[in-house]
Formats: sequence, structure tokens, C-alpha cells
Amino acid sequence: MPVLAYFITWTTYGTWLHGDPRGSVDDDHNKYGSPMLEPDALRNRSTARALSEAPFTLDIEARRVVRRAIRDHAEHRRWRIDALSVRSNHVHIVLAAPSHTPEIVAGQLKSWSTRRLREAGLLGDRRHVWTKMASTRWINTDASHLAAVDYVNNHQDAGRRDFHK
Repeated sequence: MPVLAYFITWTTYGTWLHGDPRGSVDDDHNKYGSPMLEPDALRNRSTARALSEAPFTLDIEARRVVRRAIRDHAEHRRWRIDALSVRSNHVHIVLAAPSHTPEIVAGQLKSWSTRRLREAGLLGDRRHVWTKMASTRWINTDASHLAAVDYVNNHQDAGRRDFHK
């Protein structure tokens, strides 16, 4: 089945930790179709205590800078952005990038966003901006593509959806 696009999500540092009531993914729960981690208040507190700096959120100006960095890099790579939402604590993007895996795409977009945030003077001496990994989903059907684009554009606060149906 051909890949139409990728649906990629990543979070800002310290804002979505293991044990979070919204669920999370760790090294043992990151296979396609495997369940997310169950909420775990003890693990959530332990993970929060282990942070090396305060959680990071994007204000209005930082969100603007990140949006522009992502659009500029996608244009440079000739990747097609179908939907993009930069929120205070995460980024969602649906894009076609046939030349790269979604993990490479996420890494490049995170790197360029960080670079632009530093250039804009919005990070100070902060070392961590994003979480280590990103959620990367392959979109293989028109229905999944439409659902992912709709979710990113219109339903950010409506809860989780499965885009593989």
C-alpha cells in the first residue's frame, strides 16, 4: 500500500511525561498497534523529578517562529504540508516527504525549529526544547489522510483518534 503522507507529533520538553493521564509511549510500548502506557501517578511524579530543567511551553511568538521554520524547511526539501498545528506544548503535522522516513523528517523539523527559536532569542540558555522522540504514523489511505488533516486543522481539543482505519 503506498504511503500518502506522514502524521507526525512531538511535544515540548517536560510537558507530557510517562504516566500522564493522557497516556504515553516508552521504549517497551512503541510498536505499531501496541497499547499506550496506562496512567501512573507515581511514575509521572518520578519522571517529573528527573527533569534536568523546567518544562518548556511555546508562547505566541515561539509558535510563530516554529511554524515559519517548519514551513521554510518543508519548502526547501520540497515536502508538501497538508496540515500543521503548533500548539503551546506540541506540534502536529501531516506532510508528504517521500525522500525521507518520518523519523528523519521529525528530527529535521525539530532541529530547524530549535535553531530558529535560538536565533530569535526565545530560548535563553535552555538546553532542552523538545522531547527525545516523536510519534510517527504512516498514512496509507485517503480516508486516513482526510481524518488526520481534519484532526490537525479542526479537532485539537476533541481527544485522540485512530488514523489507521
